[in-house]
Amino acid sequence: MTIEKRSKKLFNRGKARPPQKRNEFVVVGLGRFGSSLATLLHERGHSVLAIDSDPALVQRLSHTLPHVVQMDATNREAYIELGAGNFDTGVICIGTDFESNLLATVILRQLGVRRVICKARTRTQREILLKVGADDVILPEHEAGVRLGRKLSSTGFLDYMQVNKNISVVEIKAPKNLLGHTLIESQLRPKYGVVVVAIRRNDTVITLPTADELIRQGDILVVIGEPNACDVMVASEGGGDGQDD
Repeated sequence: MTIEKRSKKLFNRGKARPPQKRNEFVVVGLGRFGSSLATLLHERGHSVLAIDSDPALVQRLSHTLPHVVQMDATNREAYIELGAGNFDTGVICIGTDFESNLLATVILRQLGVRRVICKARTRTQREILLKVGADDVILPEHEAGVRLGRKLSSTGFLDYMQVNKNISVVEIKAPKNLLGHTLIESQLRPKYGVVVVAIRRNDTVITLPTADELIRQGDILVVIGEPNACDVMVASEGGGDGQDD
């Protein structure tokens, strides 16, 4: 639908709004990244207003998302009409048109959106978006490359996520030197400064395992710590358990 038809019945917004248990998101730009994000948030029970200028894309996503609006991402009056300033979080997912990305960020910030997160393609774009008011800027292609590089460069890593420059979360096969030992016997924290926060064992997940939890062959350890510390731990303790995937 166009903005004129959709805005009248969207969320029945006014100046005052009652407390909300669900978070509310406005997602601008519905390419692969934006549409996936909007769909996931909707599936998790959050209120999502999805915006894109492409009528075909809006029509297709209207079968999945209840609130999809076709409009120019730089149209300030349209955002006001939709009550966008009342949303908890705005996510700007425009990848190819940086000017639109920038203007949409400024508009949402001016309208009072509490948190504005943007997608950028380069570090320079990231710095500019932060300067004009974005709370956070993600570089999906850069982060995906770093993640893959970490996985490929360490044969023990099954998955890798860098939380910030000092903290990473990795999934590893239980190193062979740890098999048959409890977590406290393994001394991973004193030796390497890493902590096992979960263990995947067959079809179950043991969250926050106790110190006397025994590490078994086939276990997948979810470990948090400094990036280099995770590398050192895997190398020192013998890598994976030797089983095939």
